[in-house]
Amino acid sequence: MDPFDAGAGGLLKQPRSVWATAGASVVAFMGIGLVDPILPSIAQGLHATASQVSLLFTSYFLITAVAMLVTGFVSSRIGGRKTLLLGLAFVVVFAGLAGTSGSVGELVGFRAGWGLGNALFVSTALAVIVGAAAGGSAAAILLYESALGLGMACGPLLGALLGDASWRYPFFGTAFLMAVGFLCIAVLLKEQPKPTRKTSLLDPVKALGHGGLASAATSAFFYNYTFFTVLAFTPFVLNMSPYRSGAVFFAWGVLLAVFSVIVAPRLQKRFGSLKVLGGSLVLLAADVLVLGYGDHTTAVVCTILSGAFIGVNNTVYTELALGISDAPRPVASAGYNFVRWFAAAAAPYFAPKIEEWTDLHIPFVVAAVTAVVGALVVVVRRKALTGEAEQPETRHAAEDGVTVFAN
Repeated sequence: MDPFDAGAGGLLKQPRSVWATAGASVVAFMGIGLVDPILPSIAQGLHATASQVSLLFTSYFLITAVAMLVTGFVSSRIGGRKTLLLGLAFVVVFAGLAGTSGSVGELVGFRAGWGLGNALFVSTALAVIVGAAAGGSAAAILLYESALGLGMACGPLLGALLGDASWRYPFFGTAFLMAVGFLCIAVLLKEQPKPTRKTSLLDPVKALGHGGLASAATSAFFYNYTFFTVLAFTPFVLNMSPYRSGAVFFAWGVLLAVFSVIVAPRLQKRFGSLKVLGGSLVLLAADVLVLGYGDHTTAVVCTILSGAFIGVNNTVYTELALGISDAPRPVASAGYNFVRWFAAAAAPYFAPKIEEWTDLHIPFVVAAVTAVVGALVVVVRRKALTGEAEQPETRHAAEDGVTVFAN
């Protein structure tokens, strides 16, 4: 069945509860790139250095990584709907508080609370969409990927539009939009059955004993360092106004969405997931290296182009995490994300530090090396990563539980 078919079970023919959850997911993913265009403005407004402001990403993703051990524990006990609402409530409160920050320390702390709320929400959203969607998992996953791509594209644009007046407004805007999402889910989404088996806090760590899942998580760890060097450090290198920076990262997000939802599945069908992933990681490494050594125009072009490779990588890694392990999908995905989000926390901190210790080019050299290391893991561990990883949607089809955010 074509998931784009507007007939029964197609992407465009879904219950209102699915659209409400997908809409809230768009806003949740917007929060990741929202601060990109306003990082220099925040640094100026709070008299902070680039490395201090980059801690906005570090605190956010460090809490997200640790929360991966908690989200399954919580959702398997209180249910998907209540977990979504709890996460949204955290985001509303802490995003609003972030806009009132008087120092970079306060802002970093509030972003940590925001990260906890976002982890609770996005780790549960895919499972809720799959459970409530018509037409099986194919259309549901495509809708979720579309929400991710749209959110990643629109986040920088919203940050630029609101941040041009004040760096505080994007935070207030996010709090308002998430409050709307809270109301929509509270009204439109009915509670789904709880999983028959409760998830313990250590289950995700135990799942990493599977060689294929551990290999996917290790490769994704190195890839994520590259990804978030681009996302968190490049705005300082470009040094553009919020509008211009927002336009660059909007174009980046559009490419990410298109290549994630449309191009990646076609490449996988023709060449296989592992060849596509390895090739895309090497191309991302080359792109980042040119970004670091090129002139300003080249840096802008390479920043936008990196969205294509990141979109492909996100899709393939998602399918590997959901299909490679014998563990239940929520548990396997939680373990996978627990590992890889630490790199998302590390890159925004170390990239500006490396620049301070060396020069502007070296952070991108390091990012290029980590992408290549991610590709080498795929090559060396290809036997562990093959098998049912190539047909993820056929695995665990009838499994109960909550699927953890994998992008």
